[in-house]
Amino acid sequence: MKGAHQVVIENKRLRYDFTIHRNITVIRGNSATGKTTLIGMLSLYQQDGEASGVRLSCDKACVVINSVRWQENLAVIRDSIVFIDEDDHFVKSQEFAEAIQASDNYYVIITRDRLPSLPYSVTEIYGIRVSGKYAGLKQVYNEFYRIYGNTADAEKADICVTEDSNSGYQFLKYALAEHSSEMTCVSASGKSNIPAKILALKDRHPLVFADGAAFGPEMERVDRLREQGFHLLLFLPESFEWLILKSALINEGEVSRILEQPEDFIESREYFSWERFFTDLLRRKTNRTYLHYDKAEINPAYLQDSVSSQIVAEFPEKVKKLLGIYEKK
Repeated sequence: MKGAHQVVIENKRLRYDFTIHRNITVIRGNSATGKTTLIGMLSLYQQDGEASGVRLSCDKACVVINSVRWQENLAVIRDSIVFIDEDDHFVKSQEFAEAIQASDNYYVIITRDRLPSLPYSVTEIYGIRVSGKYAGLKQVYNEFYRIYGNTADAEKADICVTEDSNSGYQFLKYALAEHSSEMTCVSASGKSNIPAKILALKDRHPLVFADGAAFGPEMERVDRLREQGFHLLLFLPESFEWLILKSALINEGEVSRILEQPEDFIESREYFSWERFFTDLLRRKTNRTYLHYDKAEINPAYLQDSVSSQIVAEFPEKVKKLLGIYEKK
């Protein structure tokens, strides 16, 4: 499945209206926020159709599954939006992650727990907003480029932390060495290690650079550290590869169209996360060119001033200011 899909479900008392954009959407929130009501209405419609008093409008089938024979039920569901309630703990298992990895369904998971086996985006974590008889989804972390931190923190960063030591880290380390006299760059050796890295840098002001397309499982832990008084900022583009594509180094109409509306081009059956799609797209578009891309080892061509400057230009102004890379020192 690909594309964005609007879901409208209603009865005489309440109407939910929201749009699903990716293969994994997470809805979270405390009790009495409407999550159980949404699943209940969908379950009634699934059982009795409009005779239940519930009306459903969507261009895709909407299906609720629970822990009873979930593997068998999931195996026969195709091209549907699958809803799963927070009491169904199988969603935290590696078996579930493997079962949906090559699926052509979209999944809406209601949970207050972290789901480390699933690569969901920071932009697809929602709460439920209820206003009178109407309800929709509200984004908890709602920008591709987002810096989290209070006002005092937002003016200071003294070290950059990346999630791994691949090409994104190598590029940023080079950019800092070229443009900043003080800032250093370190790797957390995996996105799940970022909270521990922040703890180890308690007296510092780290700016964390990670792939927003798959950082959702870590977001709550990191944000909790900020609330506890740790000084940190986050820079979460979709991925480093997305930044390169957005820089217009590859001047193709197809790339521009994809970046404008990625959900229309990313088939969930082929790509478990958007980060994988953008990596594959960049590799294909640069194959047999001087910009050929290798995720493990940065191509020196990307470190040339004319090229690196175009990539850095895609950083938000606040990030460039914090990193001190407006101009060479």
